Amino acid sequence: MVNADRSAWPPVTYEERPWSVHEAYASRTQLRRHAGPYSAAVVPAIEGQPVRLSTALQTEVADAAHELVRFDAHVAAELGSDGEIGPMSAVLLRTESAASSQIENLTVGARQLALAELGEHTNRNARIVTANVRSMQAAVELSRSVDGDTILAMHRELLTESDAEHAGQWRSEQVWIGGGSVGPHLADFIPPHSDRVQEAIDDLILFVHRTDVPALAHIALAHAQFETIHPFTNGNGRTGRALVHAMLSGKGLTRHVTVPISAGLLVRTKSYFEALTAYRSGDPEPIVRQFVDATCYATGSGAELVSRLSATRMSYRERTTARSDSFVWRVIDTLVAQPVVNTTYVADRFGISGVAAQRAIDRLVDSGVLREASNRARNRVWQADEILGALDDFAAGIRRVRDR
Repeated sequence: MVNADRSAWPPVTYEERPWSVHEAYASRTQLRRHAGPYSAAVVPAIEGQPVRLSTALQTEVADAAHELVRFDAHVAAELGSDGEIGPMSAVLLRTESAASSQIENLTVGARQLALAELGEHTNRNARIVTANVRSMQAAVELSRSVDGDTILAMHRELLTESDAEHAGQWRSEQVWIGGGSVGPHLADFIPPHSDRVQEAIDDLILFVHRTDVPALAHIALAHAQFETIHPFTNGNGRTGRALVHAMLSGKGLTRHVTVPISAGLLVRTKSYFEALTAYRSGDPEPIVRQFVDATCYATGSGAELVSRLSATRMSYRERTTARSDSFVWRVIDTLVAQPVVNTTYVADRFGISGVAAQRAIDRLVDSGVLREASNRARNRVWQADEILGALDDFAAGIRRVRDR
């Protein structure tokens, strides 16, 4: 049910909870600021809540959903068969994972991320974003049935390496957003107490399974409710955006690729967080509009990235000479998604010997497609500079728009 009266969306309410600070870990000033009870959110049930949006926004929601379908079809048409689309699907997934992580101030360049995929030594952020890639993959693979177990699986993939103790576990403690680590009293937002998490998640899953809400609005509201519940001790933002892609796939808005929605949210991060605050106050329209705007940015910038990478791949093919049945052509296709390679990767990827893998790499070096980037006798790596440049330019474009 959708109409123009927005007053019916229930706001978050609050309840008083006790709090005590261990004196050994706080100064007198901190003890004073964090003394006594605090107010934790009580998340309203939304399972059967009518979704009321303005007529204009309903139109924009429908148009944005159409753009998602069109973008997905465009990528499939431009790159042809499923075998060809595979690398592009992988690179868009990685691009989205990096953008989602950047919202949490976790930045990483394309080269570092590609090295992490090879198992090479990289910085901490690259390893975290690589885990986010796995979480996004789990989201899409499990999209046919979004439930509590699905969400836990996404979170488990996200945090298994960085926070194994809490990975795939609903939180059992109070968390808060902003305000310092001593206590919740000065926080920007205090999610519900841990003893309310399971009930709130159960209600959210029932809402996710509704079929009477326009798809993109449905996804935006489910995401906002998830972030309000904040069911984990860590990784809530990235898991919540993985949930977005599970729902996009489950609803059939994306079938071939992962659309970089987080890149669209990232260009207006302040507005995104303000929209979540408005949602908690009982106004659902701002977060829905954020997803509409993010979709428009994602499909437009994503189409440009796809075109540039596709043209680069074609250029690599034109400048390379090899037999028609050579593995060189398959390596070129793979470079779109994995622009840094070594002989082990190529050999394992195509089931060929190390000697054959090295021969293919040497051919691509001679063609100017690859450049050795390791400067060492052992464990050598080669990179495709033009593809790395395209990916880094995409990230820089997000930052330019964001800084306006």
